[in-house]
Amino acid sequence: MTRPPLLLPALLLCLAAAPARPAAPANAALTPDAVNAATGSGQAALLRAQVLLERAGFSPGQIDGGDGSNTRRAIAAFQRARQLEPGGELDEATWTALAPADAAPALVTYTLTEEDVAGPFQDIPEDTMEKAELEALGYTSPEEALGERFRVAPALLASLNPGKAFKAGTTLVVPNFEGLAPLPQAAVVVVDRSDSVLQLQDEAGQVYAQFPASTGSEHDPLPIGEWKVQAVAIDPTYHYNPDLFWDADPAHSKATLAPGPNNPVGTVWIDLSKPHYGIHGTPEPAQIGKTQSYGCIRLSNWSASQVAGAVKAGTRVVLQE
Repeated sequence: MTRPPLLLPALLLCLAAAPARPAAPANAALTPDAVNAATGSGQAALLRAQVLLERAGFSPGQIDGGDGSNTRRAIAAFQRARQLEPGGELDEATWTALAPADAAPALVTYTLTEEDVAGPFQDIPEDTMEKAELEALGYTSPEEALGERFRVAPALLASLNPGKAFKAGTTLVVPNFEGLAPLPQAAVVVVDRSDSVLQLQDEAGQVYAQFPASTGSEHDPLPIGEWKVQAVAIDPTYHYNPDLFWDADPAHSKATLAPGPNNPVGTVWIDLSKPHYGIHGTPEPAQIGKTQSYGCIRLSNWSASQVAGAVKAGTRVVLQE
């Protein structure tokens, strides 16, 4: 998919309005053997469940080993999809469905390459006008890049690999997302404001994938109604217009921000038929589903990429309370 010119003036700054909750720390019990065999409760089991849920298409958001609202919503959605009681808890029936005998391991090892750590990495300023001066909005560090690649909180990645330097030749323990097939094409995309999720449904109305989402705020509410996908842009530039934001800095002016994972709309923009609104990525995946946005639907970059592959121009999008 390429970036259609019509998207360029439409991109809105749908950013978070509050800080993210820190990821839960790992502990000495979170070895690959312990996590890959874990069931029941406890952090090892929870970490395994988060990875298996993500692999099954019911995303808990950034993998952090924590028992947060995104994880509980993912468990409940998986349970509904498997005709189980949707209590949001990891009971025996849920483990039976989530982790059959042939389930892929949740944690595997990965050896860093020169390309993984080559960069270029850069500091990203907070101020929009300063961001506009940069030629790219790339990753700030190998840890951030690897966190996004493996859908894991950088703090948890570091805790899974204590004392290891992030340099070529180092073997890391990482969540296992190898071999994932693209999602099927969606008949309809449903965004639920009250539950802070985006769902993909098939022709029969069955939910086959769900992702945490930030879905507006009291000042900039989600535009309830039925819309359509207009087009999809990968690695979009971002055209900032301070006149569109109630809290813009008076000193700011219109500006164009370069593409990259730290672009305000991340690495994907899915343009909707509602002018100036879209589904997009974010440079701050830990905040998804936990903070507010400026009216658009924000996903992690990896979730936005999955959704982008499952929609096309004309796909129905229902935004509901």
